[in-house]
Amino acid sequence: MSFPYKHVLMIGATSGIGKGLSERFVKVGIKVTAVGRRQDRLDEFVSKHGTSKAAGVAFDLANTAKIPQFVNDVTTASPDIDCLFLNAGVQAKYDFSKPDLVDVAAFNSEINVNFTSFVVLVHAFLPFLLSKKTDTSIVFTGSHLAIVPAVTLPAYSASKAALNAFTLCLRDQLALTKIKVIELSPPPVQSELHDYMGTHGRKMGMPLDEFSDKAFELLETGSDQIIIGTVGPPGNADTTAKFLEVIEKRRSVFEWLSKLMLGRS
Repeated sequence: MSFPYKHVLMIGATSGIGKGLSERFVKVGIKVTAVGRRQDRLDEFVSKHGTSKAAGVAFDLANTAKIPQFVNDVTTASPDIDCLFLNAGVQAKYDFSKPDLVDVAAFNSEINVNFTSFVVLVHAFLPFLLSKKTDTSIVFTGSHLAIVPAVTLPAYSASKAALNAFTLCLRDQLALTKIKVIELSPPPVQSELHDYMGTHGRKMGMPLDEFSDKAFELLETGSDQIIIGTVGPPGNADTTAKFLEVIEKRRSVFEWLSKLMLGRS
């Protein structure tokens, strides 16, 4: 099986995982419309690959009120888009034991970018995707922290937990359509996401090229749940097995409840 989509709209394409996978897609002949806030990086991406393989659209997801118009503009310009890849994200530390130092507005903004904006995007894109006669997909970049939260990253962990729950629900609601819902769960990957940690932040995690190659390899299997890496004590042979067991058992119970609530056998 392969990754059958021909034109990916990559949200969050100017850095990190989005940039790495965009490069990987173009390499195998998949056109990418890159979306991000930084016009110079979008221009660089298009200049590198040419307009037959790449396009760039500057947009800030934080402005959710403008998402419907953004979707209309993008789908009008590129009606052949068949994969919506939602990848953008921000991450910061919050310590609620010191409430005077917690910026609640920044906390809410992180939830908005990492979760709410994705819901608004999906809602706006669904009429377009549902109207297509061929197979399409929505891919979310999630996080292991959706399952095991990081104590110093409550906003990020909560936003990814919400996104994971939304992904599960959306997948089953769209099960009878031609839209495949995929969740990609990465480990820490060397990227700008960790810039708040200082100069060593971008050195934390799996090298981007290594991750991008592995992620694409697993996307080609056709699985709707891609899990790379794990969370747990290092050096413990059971760590990965136990982490995957938690995810599998949770999904099994969800699918039982889903069938019950949707009246499906």
